Amino acid sequence: MGGDISLSEWIPMIQVLPKSYKGIYPFKLGTTSFIYQDSYVPNVKMLGPYIDEVELLLFESKTGSLPKKKEIDELSLLSKEFDLTYNIHLPTDISFGHKDPSMRQHAVETILHVFDLTSPLSPSTCTLHLSYDEVSREKENVKKWQELTCETIKQLINFGVKAEEISIETLDYPFKWVEEIILDFKFTVCMDIGHLIVCGAGIKAFFDSYCDNISIIHLHGVENGRDHLSLDRLPKERAGEIIEILKKYSKVVSIEVFSYDDLMTSLKFFEKCWNKFDGLVKSNADG
Repeated sequence: MGGDISLSEWIPMIQVLPKSYKGIYPFKLGTTSFIYQDSYVPNVKMLGPYIDEVELLLFESKTGSLPKKKEIDELSLLSKEFDLTYNIHLPTDISFGHKDPSMRQHAVETILHVFDLTSPLSPSTCTLHLSYDEVSREKENVKKWQELTCETIKQLINFGVKAEEISIETLDYPFKWVEEIILDFKFTVCMDIGHLIVCGAGIKAFFDSYCDNISIIHLHGVENGRDHLSLDRLPKERAGEIIEILKKYSKVVSIEVFSYDDLMTSLKFFEKCWNKFDGLVKSNADG
């Protein structure tokens, strides 16, 4: 093999965001801790100078999957260095409404462990999936799931967890199923716009109904029933509707994608839509 090979041919360049998005919107703009194919700390080091908040994805509860205390301590230091906040996505492999009591007990123990582990980070919210895994959606089955879910939540609350620190995410079932649970225990709401679009729900109607209680919005593109895509895959009418909603919102928006390319195109697309909306509003006012 003739000729020397440059170092850049051996080591791919790490892609960094071209500009900072800190403090430019009326809400905190964030993204996930899975943008780079690395662990939590390297992701935060790469993202911290450019965004307001990182969504730490703690998807798995099994031993060895959650960050170690040393990582949490380093994340805490990075939050001060970059003027950065965190929100936590709680494990998705647990079930509060499972028929097996041992599974529900595991769910409680997992949440307690994660809350204890991440408390030094003072997260803005901890997002929880109240997953419905039954095949049947008959009224009796749903009611039983709701009852078991409530029992599990009561156990959690009895251990001192504050419900207002948890946001319940919109999933693939009607949100009415958990509306009473949220109100009774005083949870907040995680409005996942992509999930709502996939389910055919009206996002403006949802926002208008729950806006006072939405602590975080998950934002990602949807196309042909697939979600967690770049925002530029959204239909134009959806993008305009989303910007109109976010103009009234002031908490946390997490662009929930899982690669640099999807994040970069999402940030550019979002900024373009935001500025276009501002221009239309100004034009209408002048007219």
